[in-house]
Amino acid sequence: MSRRILLVNGPNLNLLGTREPEIYGEETLADVEALVTRAAGDFGLEVRAVQSNHEGALIDAVHEAREDCSAIIINPGAFTHTSIALRDALAGVAMPVAEVHISNVHAREEFRHHSYISGIANCVIVGCGVQGYDLAVRRLAHLLAG
Repeated sequence: MSRRILLVNGPNLNLLGTREPEIYGEETLADVEALVTRAAGDFGLEVRAVQSNHEGALIDAVHEAREDCSAIIINPGAFTHTSIALRDALAGVAMPVAEVHISNVHAREEFRHHSYISGIANCVIVGCGVQGYDLAVRRLAHLLAG
């Protein structure tokens, strides 16, 4: 079994640190990737990170995870609320999935309350800031350990 987690960040997450810091905080995407890499290392896991603003690129990355990953952490960004195709890709690879949202999406606009991903995710972490990614690593490591 692979000892690698795929970290997927969707649209606009490349702007972390500068985009609405009152909602998303001051940490950058590079900070998030470093945090996940450190946390995964605590469990002997590696990380492959991908960010894209394009739905198809994220779907391709999920499909490719079948080759070298055993779990996925995903912050789908706005695709959370719109992408059945991304949901189907995650379901299709048949590996543990942790859905992460930096902000509490349930305390925001109504359209953010529905997630196409949550129904197939092993865990959903919302409103914990970037610490949610650390929690996701820990939960997936627990699931992978059996």
